[in-house]
Amino acid sequence: MAEPLDRLAVVADIGGTNTRVALSRGTEVIADSIRRYRNADNGGLTDVLTHYLADMDAAPAAACVAMAGPVRDGVGQLTNLDWTIDRDVIRDATRAGTVAVLNDLQAQGHALDFLAADALTELLPGQKAAPHAAKLVIGIGTGMNAAPVFRLGDQTLVPPSESGHITLPVQTEEELRLMAFIARKHGTPGVEDVLSGRGFERVYAWLCEEDGDGAPLDAGAIMQAAADGSDARATKAVAVFSKMLGRVCGNLALVMLPFGGIYLCGGVARHFAPHLITGGFAEAFADKGRFRDFMGQFPVHLITDDYAALTGSACHLAEILGRHGDT
Repeated sequence: MAEPLDRLAVVADIGGTNTRVALSRGTEVIADSIRRYRNADNGGLTDVLTHYLADMDAAPAAACVAMAGPVRDGVGQLTNLDWTIDRDVIRDATRAGTVAVLNDLQAQGHALDFLAADALTELLPGQKAAPHAAKLVIGIGTGMNAAPVFRLGDQTLVPPSESGHITLPVQTEEELRLMAFIARKHGTPGVEDVLSGRGFERVYAWLCEEDGDGAPLDAGAIMQAAADGSDARATKAVAVFSKMLGRVCGNLALVMLPFGGIYLCGGVARHFAPHLITGGFAEAFADKGRFRDFMGQFPVHLITDDYAALTGSACHLAEILGRHGDT
């Protein structure tokens, strides 16, 4: 017998630096319950959840954790932190009957149908699609990843992937030089070696080498220089990044056919949003030869809700409870 969907749950989103935790009922995250914990101040997820639930005096029936790293069979290893997360860790810390572990992009995918309209910014209009059409969420932040989102009846399926580590797609002599620079400096060039915060810095460093002068800058300084027009190289770096993002998104669109839309998320994506259309994103996205017109079917939006992964975790739990009850 299924459990009531409004039972109290605890949800968490673990990044490389901070973990955000909240309580939820059904698909709704309780806004004033959200707390942030520095990972460096805690020995692991157990410490974070134990402290949070004690502070909130809460006994959740279910728990879901989204994490920045690959998850297989309910076990995940954080990419940038020596924490291993599994259902037993969550169950021991929360005493919850129903527990789940998601990759952070999977959590974003589970949130898509529950985001408020003002949490989305349109980048490309696309065409209207059927309610259950496939979607694709693409995250660009400390790293890069993507996950398709499918609806089958009343079930949401968000298969995990590690798309940030596919080989960087290059089409021009200039891009071949960028790939060679990354290979020489950082090893095998994958997509997130360009499409991430540190990747953007590498693009700028490569342009310095191309020009034979200048010193590398951090991402914030490059963006500021591009915004105030004080550095033509920074403007070029934004254009290179935007074009590569458009190409990668277009490639993934042809693989997944997400007629329900492509949704960009992550801190780097939000910072780049004002530059994407003018920076060549749209042109590179559509640059698929005889499939150029076909590419106009895919809407592209930016997710501006910083807590979407918490919402997605709550939605995933609500589906589990609705189908199976406590497990």
